[in-house]
Amino acid sequence: MKQYVGKQSIAFQSPVCILAGASIAGKKEGEGPLGEQIDFICEEPMFGADTWEAAESTMQKEALQTAIGKAGLTREEIRMIFAGDLLAQTIASSFGIRDLEIPCYGLYGACSTMGEALSLGAMAVAGGYGEYVGAVTSSHFASAEKEFRFPLGYGNQRPLSATWTVTGSGACILGETGSKVGITGITTGKIVDYGLKDSMNMGGCMAPAACDTIYQNLMDFNRQPEDYDRIVTGDLGAVGKQILLDLLAERGFDISRQHDDCGLLIYDNQRQDTHSGGSGCGCAAVVFTSHLLPAVEAGKWKRILFVPTGAMLSKVSFNEGQPIPGIAQAVVVENLSE
Repeated sequence: MKQYVGKQSIAFQSPVCILAGASIAGKKEGEGPLGEQIDFICEEPMFGADTWEAAESTMQKEALQTAIGKAGLTREEIRMIFAGDLLAQTIASSFGIRDLEIPCYGLYGACSTMGEALSLGAMAVAGGYGEYVGAVTSSHFASAEKEFRFPLGYGNQRPLSATWTVTGSGACILGETGSKVGITGITTGKIVDYGLKDSMNMGGCMAPAACDTIYQNLMDFNRQPEDYDRIVTGDLGAVGKQILLDLLAERGFDISRQHDDCGLLIYDNQRQDTHSGGSGCGCAAVVFTSHLLPAVEAGKWKRILFVPTGAMLSKVSFNEGQPIPGIAQAVVVENLSE
């Protein structure tokens, strides 16, 4: 039965329940404003592993197992997992969840991957393809720097427009029933390319995509910004946030009252010296599972629009001089108790 609306959105006939969310993060994230809300903080950045990449895999496995436990389920009951990270061939995910022996789809949407995972997971449940489905993403500051930028020992200077990759992982378990919080709709983002090439200004590169997806969500669902208690982007940071507000204002929408950004929520930029804010697949995932989801569940907010954003570059594309296009995936999350 038809569930799509407008140009890019889906309005689920029955909400897809979010049964549980779980988060794990590093010491720096634990010292931030949301530290007390994160399920588990590890003071040791290696998480007991031998490499940065293995540490990230450990986080992802622990976050997923914690979410499954909080949902009151066993791993054998999870039909499939949608998982992703920032590393080449998504090795943090594949090595992290291999021992769980759950069917999985590996995803890459850069820092928007949690939105992608929740979207695909919700479609799978709504379509009757799985009673219980997992969504999990992760990032690690050291593995991301190694993958995309410079070895940490190089000691390069970071411009003020740069964001700090979150060391963390967030996981959700979706199901047909059993929760008062659900996904009622999604808006699938397009690749948006403004020709920007500054890899140290990810917020600027991703803001046009966030604008495009938020605008399309409002159009497809015939809504105004005030129909959402919060519109929360993934990791635009201070620079990208202002660009987003300006771009949407040009399209006739003022979201300044509703807007927040996961990259600005997870760190205290001034006190923790994170420059523009936080980023990484773990940024939106940790903030959603530790902060946004509990607030909706508690009834603080009735409806939010969760919009993780991603910069779609690789070492190859960057070194070949290609621009950095962006994408944003929007997920409508509502309190279903009324």
